[in-house]
Amino acid sequence: MASNVTAYKDLTPAKSLDKATLNKMVWLSTMLQASFNYERMQAAGWLWGILPGLEKIHTNKEDLSASMTHNLEFFNTHPFLVTFVMGIVLSLEQQKADINTIRAVRVAAMGPLGGIGDALFWFTLVPITAGITAGMAIDGSFAGPILYFLITFGVQMGLRFWLMYWSYSLGTSAIGVLTKNAKEFTHAASMLGVFVVGALTCNYGGTRLGMVIPNGEKPIIVQDLLDGILPALIPLGLTLMCYTLIKKKNWSPIKCIGLLLVIGIVGGFLGIWPGDYKTVIQFPWH
Repeated sequence: MASNVTAYKDLTPAKSLDKATLNKMVWLSTMLQASFNYERMQAAGWLWGILPGLEKIHTNKEDLSASMTHNLEFFNTHPFLVTFVMGIVLSLEQQKADINTIRAVRVAAMGPLGGIGDALFWFTLVPITAGITAGMAIDGSFAGPILYFLITFGVQMGLRFWLMYWSYSLGTSAIGVLTKNAKEFTHAASMLGVFVVGALTCNYGGTRLGMVIPNGEKPIIVQDLLDGILPALIPLGLTLMCYTLIKKKNWSPIKCIGLLLVIGIVGGFLGIWPGDYKTVIQFPWH
């Protein structure tokens, strides 16, 4: 429930937060979605992460209570970029700005980060890293999953620390710097992600036909015929099928996953897909 308090009692600006407190809040920010709910979404995790800074800033208990109350209101942003919002809000709290102003800035800052974060991480970094390291893991390399963790975790933590210090030092001006070219950046990152995922589908798509047509001493391998037309034609067809169902038929991704499971199980039972993509088998009815 929103507080009726609109201004702090102690309006004396607080001292700048030390590095230890800022670093602590960066680590606590990793728990942003630990208490996610559909009423206030990330609000509890947000307050948990920013609380050490608020306790240093507001020595007046009533002011601390008011700050905690309005920081427990609805909040939702990209979890990897949350420290950008934290830095801005902390700079305003430090200056004892009007509470309604802090509310408005918090909402304005958290909004654009969703699209930017999705384009940067879910559409680009994570699928690229997963595609490369999954190939290493399939080949039996233990470095695959380890490298995936080091890259994704290392990049997000480095970004969390940098955004905290950068936005805290700039204050509200950081919003304008970040959102100035946000639309163009998001579009470019999304396009890059689409191209990379398409390339990974072609290179690592393991779906192959396991059908062989008997033809004397030289059986006809159906997959070789398809590769002569267009390499990785089956993975491409499955990808386009899911795209069409989602965009044209309003299917959910869960339905597409279920359909792919059915196709895989039925095709494997009938011998359409080989158990090992490096081998081919004859039609089960021959």
